Amino acid sequence: MISSPYEKYRQSAVQTAPSQLLIMLYDGAIRFVKGGIEGITGQEVQKSNEFFKKAQDIVSELRASLDYSYDVSHNLSSLYEYVNYLLIEANIKKNVQPAEEALGYLVELRETWSQAAKLTTGNSDHVTG
Repeated sequence: MISSPYEKYRQSAVQTAPSQLLIMLYDGAIRFVKGGIEGITGQEVQKSNEFFKKAQDIVSELRASLDYSYDVSHNLSSLYEYVNYLLIEANIKKNVQPAEEALGYLVELRETWSQAAKLTTGNSDHVTG
């Protein structure tokens, strides 16, 4: 049993840290995809390339960190693979449509994880964004 307020805080922080990190990764990927789209629309090829590569790195890291002992991980792996494919297509063809589709998936996943984190902690103060 947790007795002190410090111990309650420490346990809560440990439980919410992974979900906060996950949400931060999604935030970064979303920001980089938006930057890549801006690069395309502004005809800044190098900028779009750099941003899309950063987004791909994050999506690859999300995929690599999956725990395949859960069934949902296989579906997420396929989705992450598809998102990376869309980002590569957008980058190579300098077309915003695949990037916008990838962005939609990332935003939806971020919101899903954010809601799940709120439910598991029982306190919406732990997850912001």
